[in-house]
Amino acid sequence: MHTFKKLKHFYWPYRKYFFLSLFFLFFVTAITVVYPIVLQQTIDNVVLADQYYLIPYICIIFLVLMIIKGFATYYHQYLGDLFGITTVYKMRDALYEKLHVLSFKYYDNAKTGDIMSRLTADVDGFRFFLSLGFAELIRITLLIVLSLSVMFYFSIPLALVTMAAMPLLGVVVYRFDRRVHPAFRKIRKSFGQLNTRVQENISGMNTVKSLSREDFEIGRFSSSNDDYRQNYLKTASIWSKYFPMMEFIGNVCAVALLAFGGYLVINGGLSLGELVAFFSLVWYIMGPLMNLGFVINLFSQSKASAERLLEILEAEEDIVEKDDAIATEIKGHVTFNDVTLTYTKDDDSALKNISFDAPPGKVIGLIGATGSGKTSVTQLITRFYEPERGDVLVDGRPVSDYKLKSLRSSIGFVLQEPFLFSTSIRENIAYGNPDMSDEQIINAAKRAQAHEFIMEMPNGYQTMLGERGMGLSGGQKQRIAIARAICINPSILVLDDATSAVDMETEFKIQKALKEVMKGRTSFIIAHRISSLKHADEIIVLEDGKVVERGTHDHLVGNNGTYQRIYDIQYQDREEIMNAVN
Repeated sequence: MHTFKKLKHFYWPYRKYFFLSLFFLFFVTAITVVYPIVLQQTIDNVVLADQYYLIPYICIIFLVLMIIKGFATYYHQYLGDLFGITTVYKMRDALYEKLHVLSFKYYDNAKTGDIMSRLTADVDGFRFFLSLGFAELIRITLLIVLSLSVMFYFSIPLALVTMAAMPLLGVVVYRFDRRVHPAFRKIRKSFGQLNTRVQENISGMNTVKSLSREDFEIGRFSSSNDDYRQNYLKTASIWSKYFPMMEFIGNVCAVALLAFGGYLVINGGLSLGELVAFFSLVWYIMGPLMNLGFVINLFSQSKASAERLLEILEAEEDIVEKDDAIATEIKGHVTFNDVTLTYTKDDDSALKNISFDAPPGKVIGLIGATGSGKTSVTQLITRFYEPERGDVLVDGRPVSDYKLKSLRSSIGFVLQEPFLFSTSIRENIAYGNPDMSDEQIINAAKRAQAHEFIMEMPNGYQTMLGERGMGLSGGQKQRIAIARAICINPSILVLDDATSAVDMETEFKIQKALKEVMKGRTSFIIAHRISSLKHADEIIVLEDGKVVERGTHDHLVGNNGTYQRIYDIQYQDREEIMNAVN
């Protein structure tokens, strides 16, 4: 129950629904136990006593009891569901909020499908126990206690015979729980892996089809699906083994009850009506005890789900905002002082002793091989990661002094593969500043060289996009991303290989748009193409996380170093292509 205590703050505020549900549950259970008593009275005082005129009255009593039980059952179930669904409503919000608070370091190892599984299947598994399982456990307890009370009133010896089987049933239920909980943990884990496989395959369907790897991916999915099946079958095997054992103990108890009860009736120690009522009551005990396996099943699933949810809720927040963090206008002066960054303890440093100064309005180019640390520089400015050593300053203050929202809303990103949402073009452009007027949005699109192609769309700015901007070319997505960056009016602009995946004509249009956007802003251009950053005020050449060269384009071209080699390779290739064309 320790896991459930950790989640108490989600369900305890709504305990009134739970306790009201239990109040009505008590009536339902009490009326259930009254049935055998009415049956005993009918046999002993009506049938055997030849007082058949009482039957209509007994029928009326039964009808009234059923009506009361019907109303009580309705309120018990409704309030129980209200308790469960209200709890997980708050829990889902908390989980989703937590996912937005967690740093990039968490997502470096997390899998999308597994996270989706936790927010859907695991949350529902937890809710199901709150709404049904816990109340069922209390119903079983109430039913056993009330039934035993009536049994002891009818016959103490026969009640003791009934109770003799309870410890044995308890042992079987305990062993069942010990085995079934780890099995459900495996089921939840394999289900998350199955979700991950589906999500990755659907997202990468173009790659799969273009490389004719359909059979391979079908095989991998089948393997994950089979793993889920095997885990489920193992759990079903545990259930199939223990449930018949519980049923066998209950049946042996019923046989013993009939034998001993019959003996008591023959010898006058028990009336026939009491034996019949007793036999009904014993199933009110044995039935719930066997049903306890179902409750344990629910509990194990719920506990496994709760543990997976806690893994998100208790995940360490690497980036924590200070209590005295400030929200102020940022001018865009960026300084790195001897900064070192290591993503994980076992890996080499991504950045090693990086130092530079970027005054407001300056353009800084970052170039180097893949993995040299270019993107890591910009991720430290936005405080997506914390440096291991050194200081990252914005306007002379450490980035940790700013409120995260204030800092990040002052930085605009245009990425190599911009993410567009499955909504209208207008909403995608205004995503960072949803209060913008239509006129402002159109102006941003014009500055980004996007207005013309948007107006050619079927519904203009109201055109709905497919998933990840499906329906637009790479260049069109880039220009919408540029318009989005313009809308937040950032002091610092990060262009992360924004033109590497487009043709020369589209690159020219995007470069024209970017020059417009960079005016008056501190800009960082990450690029592999020298043509994208040769106009920068300073170019920083990175290699294995270190600065190996820095300066203007003209200075670096004549420096006979790494930049010169990159320049020669790119422009030599271009000359060879032009010669081949001519």
